[in-house]
Amino acid sequence: MKPLIVTSGDPAGIGPEVVLKAVSSWLAGSAAARPLLVAGDPEWFIDLGKKLKISTKNINFLPIRWKKEEILTGKVGKSAGQAGFESIRQAVSRCMFREAAGLVTAPIQKESLALAGYTWPGHTEMLAELSSPSAPPAVRMMLVNPELKVVLNSVHVALKDMIDGLNIRDLVKTILLAQSACQQLGIAAPRIAVAGLNPHAGEAGLFGREDLDIIGPAVAQAKSLGVDVSGPWPGDTVFMRARQAKEFDVVIAQYHDQGLIPIKYLGLDQGVNMTLGLPFIRTSVDHGTAFDIAEQLIADPGSLLAAIALADRLASQQEQEQPSLMNH
Repeated sequence: MKPLIVTSGDPAGIGPEVVLKAVSSWLAGSAAARPLLVAGDPEWFIDLGKKLKISTKNINFLPIRWKKEEILTGKVGKSAGQAGFESIRQAVSRCMFREAAGLVTAPIQKESLALAGYTWPGHTEMLAELSSPSAPPAVRMMLVNPELKVVLNSVHVALKDMIDGLNIRDLVKTILLAQSACQQLGIAAPRIAVAGLNPHAGEAGLFGREDLDIIGPAVAQAKSLGVDVSGPWPGDTVFMRARQAKEFDVVIAQYHDQGLIPIKYLGLDQGVNMTLGLPFIRTSVDHGTAFDIAEQLIADPGSLLAAIALADRLASQQEQEQPSLMNH
């Protein structure tokens, strides 16, 4: 089996800690477990392993030299941003050359990235451009936990800009990506719910026309393509209908917080972020760099371990379906 590459995240945060804990736990599991390759500075992880009393002898690295003396734990910094970026860049390169089965990422710090000269609003947009600089693919963020699946129609954008940019074409693309992702997760005919934008999904135009003029027609167009999709549904109840009543397999949220609040309310320890539309598998933690606890060595690796397990599951399925492709 080809390895999964696990990136370090921002080394000033909890990224290296949860990586070391999760990778160690993964390797201690089944002898047949998929190999992992940690993208980061081996010396940093060796020193961290001593503090955590975790051996790094069996961990394989994609070695990247960091300016360790310039990285301050729990602090925003240019060198930390550069270190986090370089781990991602080299990992993406390996994935694009099919030297790895997929990518699992620890959290980065956007302010540190900006200090290092990188202005992407987040991992999702960065990965799209790194995978194809001349023509970045249309990508979407999907959040998965044992109780709920959510796909975001927009990600790191101001709410006003999101409303101004809402359009039928992009929403149909989101619906189709959500269908494909659910099928990859083993749901052959997913039931997709689309959340409305305005209160009560616009109340027939009383509270804004976006739900009538854009979201409704996008749902109708996706239906005409054979997708089992419905909406727009009021955003204050659709997530409960998916989670508790099991009426839907996935909910499409129109904007970042609409989708992330219900997911994160259910807990961060099992949440996984899955990027749709990339030419390789990518999963990630559902939490940030947590600078406030970065020096306490108490970070929970549960989300990263869940992200590794999901990436392994997706990679194994891909290898079974396309053995000839995966061998080249």
